[in-house]
Amino acid sequence: MNNLLIYGATGYTGSMVARQAKQAGLSFSIAGRDPEKLAALATELGVPYRAFTLGDATVVAEQLRGFSAVLNCAGPFVRSAEALIRASMAAQVHYLDITAEINVYRMAERFSASAAEAGIMVMPGVGWDVVTTDCLAVHVARRVKEPVALRIALQVAGSMSRGSAVSAGEIVAAGLLTRVDGALISSSSMACAQFDFGDGPVACAPLSFGDLVTAWHSTGIPNIAMFVNVTGDAFPGGDLSKLPDGPTQAERDSQGARAVAEVTSADGTIARSMIETINGYSYTPLAAIETARRVLRGEVNVGFDTPARVFGSAHAQRIPGTRIIDL
Repeated sequence: MNNLLIYGATGYTGSMVARQAKQAGLSFSIAGRDPEKLAALATELGVPYRAFTLGDATVVAEQLRGFSAVLNCAGPFVRSAEALIRASMAAQVHYLDITAEINVYRMAERFSASAAEAGIMVMPGVGWDVVTTDCLAVHVARRVKEPVALRIALQVAGSMSRGSAVSAGEIVAAGLLTRVDGALISSSSMACAQFDFGDGPVACAPLSFGDLVTAWHSTGIPNIAMFVNVTGDAFPGGDLSKLPDGPTQAERDSQGARAVAEVTSADGTIARSMIETINGYSYTPLAAIETARRVLRGEVNVGFDTPARVFGSAHAQRIPGTRIIDL
């Protein structure tokens, strides 16, 4: 059956994803751990629901059987992705998620051969990161001959959701990584860099996002580094459980998102491009459901793969309010 299971559907972003699936007219069910929250959302949307945890591999696989794809919205993803990927392979269901956590990409990459044998695609990062940055990297790489180095910088503005704050902790805990001559290596000595997101150069700190994996597969560029510029109260500290679920609609509407990619060619030529979108939390449900829709209609490559490789570098710009600017 060409239908979708959204796991983690009652969370801040998961509920927006589920509502977007309804608006897009997809055939889908919702799932998660809390039967009361699931029942309420299922009633609102008029869709079936399934309540289950991820502790028993056999149970999880049985819950996934009969679906074409599962879209994991349950962060932190380092705690949910492996169980759902393994169950997806057992049930022969395509796996998607919306994570930015580098260790999930590394794990998904290791599952590539097994996923291909099972006849399924494993694609983490079908939300704001990495759909936008993956497509941006491919776009700017085509602007030079023999690209040898890629730097990507994200601008994180406004407040974070509670779930994203926890996931950000997982990204920081992974340590500083960079890709050198095709290999991921630890690089505790990486320095800050300056990037211009349209209002003049600003300092960006090195951080290990999933693009260190996806951009390597999508562009073949052997040297990749990631950076982030944080403004306002993004990356909050203290007791994360006390944070609100996430930004309000008004806050999201007032704060767009941007990322810059810079590619250096073998002859030293440098090309830069920037992608502008609506707020990342508003972009993610649209991109995730557009990706799921394409997967449900058979646009897949078995094994681990990336948005730009499967759907093309224009995939990010299918979301209204998105544009790439060559700098």
